[in-house]
Amino acid sequence: MVNKIFGMLLLVALQQNAFAQSPLTRDYKELPDPRPVSEASWQAYDQQVHVAFGNTDTRYEKRNAPAAAQTTETWKGTAWKGERVHTQLLIWTAKPLDKVTVQVTGITGGQFKFPANAVQAGFVRYVMTDELNKNGGGCGYRKPQDFDSSLVADGIDLKNSNAIAGKTTQPVWISIQVPANTPAGNYTGTIEVTAGKSKIRKQFQLEVLNRTLSTPDKWAFHLDLWQSPDAVARMYNVKPWSDAHFAAMKPYMQMLAAAGQKCITATLIHDPWNSQTQDVYGSMIKWTKKKDGSWAYDYTIFDKWVTYMMSLGIKKEINCYSMIPWNLKFYYFDEAANRDTFIVAKPGSPEYTAHWQPMLNSFVKHLKQKGWFGITTIAMDERPMKDMQEALTIIRKADKDLKLSLAGSHHGPLVNEIYDYCIASGEAFTKEEMAARKAKGWPTTFYTCCTEGYPNTFTFSPPAESAFMGWYAAAKGYDGYLRWAFNCWVKDPLTDSRFRAWAAGDTYFVYPGPRSSIRFERLVEGIQDFEKIRTLRAEFEKNGDKEKLQQLEDMLKPVEISALKTTPAADVINAAKAKLNTL
Repeated sequence: MVNKIFGMLLLVALQQNAFAQSPLTRDYKELPDPRPVSEASWQAYDQQVHVAFGNTDTRYEKRNAPAAAQTTETWKGTAWKGERVHTQLLIWTAKPLDKVTVQVTGITGGQFKFPANAVQAGFVRYVMTDELNKNGGGCGYRKPQDFDSSLVADGIDLKNSNAIAGKTTQPVWISIQVPANTPAGNYTGTIEVTAGKSKIRKQFQLEVLNRTLSTPDKWAFHLDLWQSPDAVARMYNVKPWSDAHFAAMKPYMQMLAAAGQKCITATLIHDPWNSQTQDVYGSMIKWTKKKDGSWAYDYTIFDKWVTYMMSLGIKKEINCYSMIPWNLKFYYFDEAANRDTFIVAKPGSPEYTAHWQPMLNSFVKHLKQKGWFGITTIAMDERPMKDMQEALTIIRKADKDLKLSLAGSHHGPLVNEIYDYCIASGEAFTKEEMAARKAKGWPTTFYTCCTEGYPNTFTFSPPAESAFMGWYAAAKGYDGYLRWAFNCWVKDPLTDSRFRAWAAGDTYFVYPGPRSSIRFERLVEGIQDFEKIRTLRAEFEKNGDKEKLQQLEDMLKPVEISALKTTPAADVINAAKAKLNTL
């Protein structure tokens, strides 16, 4: 049972077993760093190999040696049973090294020894990034030459050995998955770095508290990172929806399930987002207008996708995009003309109603036959309220109980209409609205996108801002967090995270391989903390422990977006985590 749970949680380990022969798992060359080496940073060090612990809040610069204040000789972590914790090990050298290998030789304490696969070491990779725009946000089309670009640490590679160039700092991401059956107590581990004939050992300590974090399938946090099957098909050069395509997607969707993902991203139409991504989203439903003017709908791909995602553990909600695409184009196959075509129709128009009403009637019937009606939503993304109200009329006519979801602005008149309502981080529901929605059990979440300069998950964002999302949800009473892109990869995502629109990294969390990222690991860290807070609150409420409940509330008070104007997210989160571990 322990190994089964561990296998589900171990994000990086999942990556190493998939597509071992794929070109995407092989080594690759990072782009040159446009910034020069800081020769002054190397003057304090000799030609030997240097090894020390860093922290997970810092993206260490590739070409500069770390300052002494940025490193420590040991690391001490604290974890619940079942939790995943991290640190960074730094290796820096003035001379080139042909091969450096990092191994964790064991974690032991008393009579208990962590299983060998409980610890993973992955070399951190550097990707090209840019910066916020002149207005302090990440939106808008952009040219690389108009923004300051640099290499930044983010991807976590599949291997624990690599060559290191001279005058290079190489971070290594160390992940420890604490087995659920670990006895509470103090544990010691050793990391061994081998470089040629040199062997350097560093010890670390891990305190395991007498509390247990539930497995991701039992997490309440409503995580919604949108998936892009089309991006996977391009990167692996496979036919969309073929067996090879589903095989290629599996390790990525397993990573997502292990993060506690709740929602399946499905498309009702072709190109719901007006080709804004590198890979256009295709429709999972084939629309055919028959010669006699009637309509036929083929749900084969939709059914395969939903069934597949459910088999991997993602099965709480099916979000179907979109009745209101950004370009208001609706594609279909015209049987009489024997070709694909489209209409442009605005919500509220007779053409719009004629196009959507028969489809929704058919879709409702199909969902009920499959047993999916109760978990399916008609999903919309940042649409005007008037358009949504027009669409709502048609939806309610098809079935009054068909659910809706929205990631967009706060609209008071829609608060009691939208089942899964996600608003921007800078907005808020009223206390009365929040209470009413919670009483009905309706998912109520927040999102970030290109608009927010902070907190955010760009490749140049401070890593702690990813962890901040779970804490902010806990502080404000939200059920979870939405980000529009899990894997909408740009042209060359391994080496360059910049895109023609939006700040670098806006379009994806994980890298082809599959490879995790500092951002993704820290996001999951924040979700774990949300779950710990939820667990403690339930316990304290059950026991009537008002003092401990007040301590929880006091701990969460500083978790404000406004605080990030003057205080780094790392300071906010680390202070709160220190208090959390005492409760």
